[in-house]
Amino acid sequence: MSLDQIAMQPTITTERFALRPLRKSDTGLISHYASDKRVAHMTSAIPHPMPPGAVEAFVDRAMTPNGTEYVWAIDGTNDGGPELQGVISLNRMDRSQSEVGYWIAPLFWNTGLATEAVRSLVEGNPFADATMFASVFQDNPASARVLIHCGFEYLGDAETFSVARDANVTTWTYSRKL
Repeated sequence: MSLDQIAMQPTITTERFALRPLRKSDTGLISHYASDKRVAHMTSAIPHPMPPGAVEAFVDRAMTPNGTEYVWAIDGTNDGGPELQGVISLNRMDRSQSEVGYWIAPLFWNTGLATEAVRSLVEGNPFADATMFASVFQDNPASARVLIHCGFEYLGDAETFSVARDANVTTWTYSRKL
């Protein structure tokens, strides 16, 4: 990881967790959690079943500065929890905008972790974005509630391809002005 990326991707700390850049040691837990069909089916990019080397390639990409996507581990060691409870990312867009993406390990579903992680990233606003966007599959209303609780407003319906489902899936798209 370059010094420029470290400066661009700060650690955001709360009482409950830290959002920190990914590191090689996260590979095992990411593989364990992201290989769960329930996680993969609620994302556009995680395949199921997980092919060999996919998680290692993801972690390598996340650790290589490319100027557009930044990935944080949701690290619960601040509160005595595991060092990886999920992943959250910002994909930089043009005109001071980013797209938020996240997944939470099923063990931590319904604990408020997703809402707190999204809220922390929005409030931290590491790239001084004017607007953040996010999309969720329409069969995942819990994720939609996370965005609404974090001040995102509904923009409309769309469709995106899900690798795990091998199909286009209808989505709800949200935005938040900062």
